[in-house]
Amino acid sequence: MKKGKRYTEAAKLVEKNKLYDLEEATEILKKTASAKFDETIEAHLKLGVDGRHADQQVRGAVVLPHGTGKTVKVLVFAKGDKVDEALAAGADYAGGDELVPKIQNEGWLDFDVVIATPDMMGVVGRLGRVLGPKGLMPNPKAGTVTPDVVKAINDVKAGKIEYRLDKANIIHVPVGKASFSAEDIADNYKALMDAVVKAKPASAKGAYLKSVTITSTMGPGIKLNPQKFLGAASGTSEE
Repeated sequence: MKKGKRYTEAAKLVEKNKLYDLEEATEILKKTASAKFDETIEAHLKLGVDGRHADQQVRGAVVLPHGTGKTVKVLVFAKGDKVDEALAAGADYAGGDELVPKIQNEGWLDFDVVIATPDMMGVVGRLGRVLGPKGLMPNPKAGTVTPDVVKAINDVKAGKIEYRLDKANIIHVPVGKASFSAEDIADNYKALMDAVVKAKPASAKGAYLKSVTITSTMGPGIKLNPQKFLGAASGTSEE
């Protein structure tokens, strides 16, 4: 696939086989994100686990200290007073059974995060085929199945992101915008990496962080040194 002129110029700033320190990588990232819109900064982490096994799943959530730079629309499944609580806390939409046909039959998906109280999971479960493939199913590990809808909404609006493995055992998540300072991007990235390293399954053997890359929407990937993120407590070394 032919790359555009902007990408080609940006790629010249990145040494292909070099493993960068985070601070240097974020400085280069700011230079390579030259599109006319505010590019999203993304993290791509290839892990040395096999997500097909339940005991090697890596999934969780982390609140980025500087947020994602994106306005997040939140849908809350609840009933009674919890609906009013959710709307008062800043949920964009809140309700119960009446939302199911709207999503199922009308294809309504004008939201980024779904939160549910535990007593609503029977209702939400009926939407598994729609929400599941889009990564929108509420999950206790991500803090999106909870009786405390106010805290869940506040966390999401403050910049909470969910991370999970794809089929290739890679985590892809946003960690900010190109308009952020290099320091803020680095802070967000560190928060993500701390969470992912702590989430290492006990059954994972060998190198846990296979590769760690940071990139902007339209820019080239910049490889980081995985060793820098593995604290002594993790007890692994890269192979």
